[in-house]
Amino acid sequence: MEFTESVKRNLTTSAYAQFSGRASRSEYWWFYLGTLAIAFVAGFIEGLAGIPLISIAMLAMIVPSIALSVRRLHDTNRSGWYLLLGLIPFVGTIVLIYWWASSGDTKTNSFGAPSK
Repeated sequence: MEFTESVKRNLTTSAYAQFSGRASRSEYWWFYLGTLAIAFVAGFIEGLAGIPLISIAMLAMIVPSIALSVRRLHDTNRSGWYLLLGLIPFVGTIVLIYWWASSGDTKTNSFGAPSK
């Protein structure tokens, strides 16, 4: 999946708040890069205009980010509840990043067929 396709799919379609199914590594990381780009642009505009644009932008990105993170865990055949490991300082985040970066199941798992 390409950058624009990933960002568009996760912000404008039913994938915005879809917690079921699976998401590929490329879909996850391209969307993450898109989120960083949005934060950078919002921060730049905030610095020029003085309005809290970055806070508004990041609030709008919470639901699709969590939904995509859950779908990415599903691709590695893990429950979305493992996302709560992020509440454990440092160690939980490292474990999640490792899982998000690992390859997904190539066959159908308990969360559905492999993502494209």
